[in-house]
Amino acid sequence: MKIRLERDVLADAVQWAARSLPTRPSVPILAGLRIEAKGDQLIFSSFDYETAAKITVPATVSDEGVGLVSGKLLADIARSLPNKPVDITSDEQKMELVCGSARFTLQLLPVNEYPELPAMPESSGTIVSNEFSQAVAQVVVAAGRDELLPVFTGVRIEIEGDTLSLLATDRYRMALKELSWSPAATAGEGAALVPARVLSETARSMTSGEQITLSLSSGASGDGLIGFEGAGSSGSRQITTRLLDGEFPKVRHLMNVQPTVTVRANTHEVIDAVRRVSLVAERNTSLRMKIDEGTITLEAATGDQAQAVEAVQAVVEDHTGDGLAMSAAGFNPHYLSDALNALDTPFVNFSFTAPGKPCLLTPLEEIDGEPRTDYRHVIMLMRLPS
Repeated sequence: MKIRLERDVLADAVQWAARSLPTRPSVPILAGLRIEAKGDQLIFSSFDYETAAKITVPATVSDEGVGLVSGKLLADIARSLPNKPVDITSDEQKMELVCGSARFTLQLLPVNEYPELPAMPESSGTIVSNEFSQAVAQVVVAAGRDELLPVFTGVRIEIEGDTLSLLATDRYRMALKELSWSPAATAGEGAALVPARVLSETARSMTSGEQITLSLSSGASGDGLIGFEGAGSSGSRQITTRLLDGEFPKVRHLMNVQPTVTVRANTHEVIDAVRRVSLVAERNTSLRMKIDEGTITLEAATGDQAQAVEAVQAVVEDHTGDGLAMSAAGFNPHYLSDALNALDTPFVNFSFTAPGKPCLLTPLEEIDGEPRTDYRHVIMLMRLPS
């Protein structure tokens, strides 16, 4: 193998591919980064038997070939190289990188022992990359972190015609985002449960191009692959990952809240107030939201040691006609902060039904407008002390 490419192209490609390397590989060979020189391109690949990443970048290839080196070491080296063209050569035992006066020699790993990467499934459709990235960010905040309950650590992707839905829950909160996309088949339907961590990193890393191609295998639920392909700053990027096993809980009906009380307020004012008041919130205790006509008041305390109170102007509406059905609600401050920060509008609409029942947050473009329904975030309220 004999190739030349720009230092920034090498560094960006290696850093991106190396992110998918397993921290504790089940077999040592999986710590390697596969490098293939072919035509006028250089292809970097990583795989951990669950998720595979491949990036293709332009290069001047004098001799084609394939090599396998320590991915972490190559990433550290590429990041430290001077800003000059990089020459890479390899034989059967070693690979040499020369950049200016810097020279590195790396021992090759047995490439014939490296597992074959899964093939990208057939394209299911395309979606605008920035919109997809934002949608994923809005939903993954509600995904679980407990690996003992893997079904809650995923994001369910649902395809129905030209609508793509993303849904996540950790049992205490739920987020749903619906957006338009361009399906390969007009009557296409499908569903996949994708690891939230992989989906989040993938969506963030493919925003340089205009579109992302989504490819869903036709296997049964929890049995198959999903693939994503898009452009990065230095070349085309592909990721495939195995779908999570298990049946995602039916939680969509919890999004259909019929409010007895609605509260509308400035999103950033509420975010700032929650941030300040929750500084004194004791662990595992609620942040209280008192609801009055024209204001909401946030309260938190750590026993007798510290208390905080802050009022925010709001538009409060009673839908029962019998006076306010709710005077206070208890939120997990972290869940409330996550939900508010996921909104992309100047105002937020809270829909309450009864104490202890789920609260629905929806985005508002104008304080007196109608709430948008493309994004919905439900938080289970905490019981307030009597």
